[in-house]
Amino acid sequence: MENSSEIWSFVLAAYGNIGESKYVYFIIMLFWYLFICIANIVLIVVIYADRKLHEPMYILLCNLFVNEIAGSTSLYPLMLSQMFSDTHEVALPWCFLQMSYIYICASVEFCNLAAMAYDRYVAICHPLHYHVILNTERVFVIILVIWIYSFLNLVLSFSFTFRMKFCGNVINKVYCDFHLVIKHACSVSLFNSLSDMLFAFMTIVIPSAFITVSYMKILAVCLHTSKENKQKAVTTCTPQIVSLSNMFVGSLFTFAESRFPVIPIPDKVRIILSIYLLICQPIITPFIYGFKLTKIKDSCKEFVFDRNYKCMNI
Repeated sequence: MENSSEIWSFVLAAYGNIGESKYVYFIIMLFWYLFICIANIVLIVVIYADRKLHEPMYILLCNLFVNEIAGSTSLYPLMLSQMFSDTHEVALPWCFLQMSYIYICASVEFCNLAAMAYDRYVAICHPLHYHVILNTERVFVIILVIWIYSFLNLVLSFSFTFRMKFCGNVINKVYCDFHLVIKHACSVSLFNSLSDMLFAFMTIVIPSAFITVSYMKILAVCLHTSKENKQKAVTTCTPQIVSLSNMFVGSLFTFAESRFPVIPIPDKVRIILSIYLLICQPIITPFIYGFKLTKIKDSCKEFVFDRNYKCMNI
């Protein structure tokens, strides 16, 4: 067994020897990352520039788009650099930084979806008091609380890992994962083993319970309203349900892939499952929330064509 004092980096073994294919993978992932950034940045700029979109729902969406860029940035730069590495080693501080970054963004994602569910509950169940219950100032406070909660969630669940000594350093993933890192600790306590479960409870279970209650109340109101209002409620809530479902599926893939390595799955499929959430969610969000929503779609057209028109007249 290696001396724990000699462990200063982790090896991301899932990259293996990809040979000349690394150029193809690099180009695909680079374009995918740029597309994610551009799509989300465009929506952030449109919401910021259009005063008609300075409403609670769109401000929460803006926070979601910012988080998608942050979550992608926690994965892609390191992944792109590792494709051209011969050793696939990541220094311990960078490994912990990436893990922290990914987990905070995951927590923000679920908490933001909970806040959006509450926004829809107020809009549908208390429409006359909507702007009293949820004004701009309160939404910014909610966003601040989301980020603080996510940071404290990480600190509470994983602060002890920064003092751990490790007797192994090979991780069979393309990014640093807390569960696999903890498995290499020289001494593992029960709390160490359950730390990511605590984080999952605070990140997924608590926001999901809040979301469930909000949608149950929305459903109760919809059952006693007109067909037109039911259709409107379904239209506004469907994107959130799709996004939440994708988050659950992605979290399940990540959880199962790390804890059940004995399941006979091809290595390439296992790698895709492990990064499914970090790859798919950032590109799904801008389309189901941004370019599909009528107000944002109209604002995007106005933002682009009005400026082109002005440029043509200069």
